Formats: sequence, C-alpha cells, structure tokens
Amino acid sequence: MDRTDTTAIASAASPPGGMSWEAAPVTTAAVAPAPITTAAMARAYARSVVLEQWNNADRTATEAALIDLSLVVSELAANAVRHGGGLAGFEVTPTRQGVRLAVHDNSDVVPAAAFGPGSLPTKHHGNGYGWPVIIRLARDIAVEPRPGGGKTVSVLVPLV
Repeated sequence: MDRTDTTAIASAASPPGGMSWEAAPVTTAAVAPAPITTAAMARAYARSVVLEQWNNADRTATEAALIDLSLVVSELAANAVRHGGGLAGFEVTPTRQGVRLAVHDNSDVVPAAAFGPGSLPTKHHGNGYGWPVIIRLARDIAVEPRPGGGKTVSVLVPLV
C-alpha cells in the first residue's frame, strides 16, 4: 500500500475527556468514555485507543497509519450519519495487526459499494469516494444486521 508522508498535516489536537496520548498495554476491547455521536469524536477516540492501548515498546503506529485510520473512521461515521439514520454506536478493538472498528447505525440497508472493487467514480458527482477509500485502506470488511434493527459495519485497519 502506497503511503505519502503527510506528518505535517496531521492533527495535534488533545484527546477527548482529558485522556493522555501516552502508550498503554493492548487490551481486548476499548470502552469509550462517553457515547460517540460524531465523526470528530470517533476520530479522536480511535486515535486515543491506538496511542494508549495499541502502541507499546515493540510497535508504534506511524503518523501515516494514523492518518489512514482517521480517513476510514471519518468515512464510516459519515456514512452512518448520512445514509444509516445516525451513528448508533462506535467501537475500537486493538488487534495484533491494527484496530478493528465497528460502526453501528439505524438502517438495515447494506451498502452495495461495501463489497465492490474500490474503484473511484469516473466523474465528480460530489460523493462516491467513501467506500473506495475504505476498501483501499481497510481489510476484513463485514456488514451484519443488529438485533432490533440497523446494522454494524466492521473493518480492520492495519497499523503495521
């Protein structure tokens, strides 16, 4: 996967809820300090999980990997808000390869583009770039119905 060094444009914003960016041991699941209701909150939370729980003495996510993660989180959260009736939940689980994201929304509709080839639109229509970005940067994409309605979109974002 090609990555351009874009360290200069990376956000240096503080983590949410007074958390620290310092590394902590990997855990099996991360619990958000408050409900995640926006793409900005989801990005900050995903970054904090990587820096506090995934990074350790043997491995550290690069700034390029964190930028890729932010792009995937942004697209998944925006899709939940725009097409899924709202962001109903957001989870980040550290794995050996990276982090698994689970985005819950309120729609039962499975996006057809989620299992497409990841081709970019041939003409600019103002949208249509989200799923190609997700497909190119994430792995193990799954869409599962949620009990009581809605769906969960989960992906693995590699950090190594």
